Amino acid sequence: MAAQTLSLDTIFAALADPTRRAILGMLLEDDMSVTDVATPFEVSLAAISKHLSVLAAAGLIRQERRGRIIWCMLEPDGMREASVWMQGSASSIRSTSTHSSASSASSSARATWPKERRRKHPLTTLPADAGES
Repeated sequence: MAAQTLSLDTIFAALADPTRRAILGMLLEDDMSVTDVATPFEVSLAAISKHLSVLAAAGLIRQERRGRIIWCMLEPDGMREASVWMQGSASSIRSTSTHSSASSASSSARATWPKERRRKHPLTTLPADAGES
């Protein structure tokens, strides 16, 4: 279980960056060389290489050297573990929401109670002459 959590953490950390998500979108279209991946971005080639390393470490892409050129390819099974986890989480959220609908009225009543309580508490109100200094 700990290895799965570590893997999911790595995948979601890789997906958290908008540049890396854009790179994955580009690689959905076709395999690309590192320099082609870097072209639309206004960052250095070294920064793009770091983003590609993070994606490769997460198992979302793979890189292959062909002669002097490094090609990047989307890893088809890279998102499978995250997808399975999200589908399982979604089903548990749906089952939890059906159980909690019965107690929604009491929870909404409790949500207003602390605000009313604070307004009436004598320590939270100022004496009448406190603002006249």
